[in-house]
Amino acid sequence: MSTPVSSLAERRERQLAHDRARDEHHARRPELLRPRRDRSELQAIAAEASTRLADASTDDVLAWVAEEFGYRTAVACSMADAVLPHVVARHLPWVDTLFLETGYHFAETIGTRDAVEAGMELTIVDVTAAQSVEQQDADHGPRLYERDPGLCCQLRKVEPLHRTLQEYEVWITGVRREESPTRADTPLVTWDAKYGLVKVNPLAAWTFDELLAYADEHGVIVNPLVQDGYPSIGCAPCTRRVAPGEDPRAGRWAGLDKTECGLHT
Repeated sequence: MSTPVSSLAERRERQLAHDRARDEHHARRPELLRPRRDRSELQAIAAEASTRLADASTDDVLAWVAEEFGYRTAVACSMADAVLPHVVARHLPWVDTLFLETGYHFAETIGTRDAVEAGMELTIVDVTAAQSVEQQDADHGPRLYERDPGLCCQLRKVEPLHRTLQEYEVWITGVRREESPTRADTPLVTWDAKYGLVKVNPLAAWTFDELLAYADEHGVIVNPLVQDGYPSIGCAPCTRRVAPGEDPRAGRWAGLDKTECGLHT
């Protein structure tokens, strides 16, 4: 039997209720935030948990995150799909979800970001660079991503993320071991010395098929580019389709001696 189609009024009421719930959470956010602990304490927490939770399930890891860090938690989401923030939000509704707004995204990625914000119990935080694309072009010349992609990623991704993460104690990423050889040993919990906080990779052991199956089962939004040959999606100028059998990240910086943007290295 087909599912009844909601009327426009019903959809509007659901959206208004969704937005009210977000506003109510934001009003309570100050009382939910614990004081941020110092680097040495966070490092000790990461060291203990990395061993104890080495073989834990995704839900067990995230239950620990919710208990240990509460809303000092940030989720990093590229908007290739919304599986990661969905599984986190089951433990921390309205969790801050960081989207690196580089100024170079596919239109489909921006559309996915907007749909996720409108329909899921998340708080989208747009993380932007110190300079607009136009200002960067004026200082470094147009198409910096072609001439020095490492510097472009540093300016538009790494530095803005570093600045934003100083408000949190833990960041959660969607890094998976099967994505590339450089990610094959990704732990579930680790200390991130680069950013000075705990890093959690709850989907590390998941396969791409498991990720898509979860999205299908739970009705989670997936970027339409994923079904168009883009299993890994970054900035439009630096991402191409991946041929059958290729490494899922083969389409990132194709033809260049670069495999990571610098966020996870």
